[in-house]
Amino acid sequence: MDLGDDIELARGIAAETGALLLRLRADSGLTGTALGARGDRAADDLILARLRAARPDDCILSEESHDDRARCAASRVWVIDPLDGTRDYAEGRDDWAVHIGLAVDGFPAAGVVGLPVLGRLHASDDPPLPRPPLPARPRMVVSRTRSAEVVTRVGAALGAELVGMGSAGAKAMAVVDGRAEIYLHAGGQYQWDNCAPAAVALAAGLHASRIDGTPLAYNGEDPLLPDLLICRKELAGAVLAAITAA
Repeated sequence: MDLGDDIELARGIAAETGALLLRLRADSGLTGTALGARGDRAADDLILARLRAARPDDCILSEESHDDRARCAASRVWVIDPLDGTRDYAEGRDDWAVHIGLAVDGFPAAGVVGLPVLGRLHASDDPPLPRPPLPARPRMVVSRTRSAEVVTRVGAALGAELVGMGSAGAKAMAVVDGRAEIYLHAGGQYQWDNCAPAAVALAAGLHASRIDGTPLAYNGEDPLLPDLLICRKELAGAVLAAITAA
């Protein structure tokens, strides 16, 4: 499956969206929830316009737009979170992201995750990074504000260093770029929260699954996809066992 043109399209849209969001935060005069709401809408409008112009026959599932269930019969569905981490964005933090994923027959086949403040675009056609030896104490990225109890218990069982971070995309890319070894989430996500991150993580040679070890599947009728594990492959067995024990 050659998705090179799709990834290039997603890369360009993610870069444009990130630049728009940075300008809006710098120049709009808005703060707090008003800034977050404006950012969500502006980013969604831009991404949908670009995708509809370039891929008129594809379906789209976006956090910020009406969910047309006709997508469920489609093979190719773009799964997007125009501004992942709206609260972090509105608070002036750097750990928010732009997600543009493409599910093909339910599989997270391609994706780009932009981290605009850091000036980074992670894409599923990037060459895999060399992985250093595992540290004695793995680093596990978790929510800054509301980690589920199972996540805390698993971290303790693994002797992991817990690293608080904002959006799902920011946490997943910390594992992709080697700043952490494990990202475990339980307690509520949707397909747009993790489709693009999962596509990038899988392409980078990482493990990505549900927390029971089953594969991630997209474009189901219900957009809820409540849990996620992205980690170094060498740790997947230990993490999944700790989840079961927890």
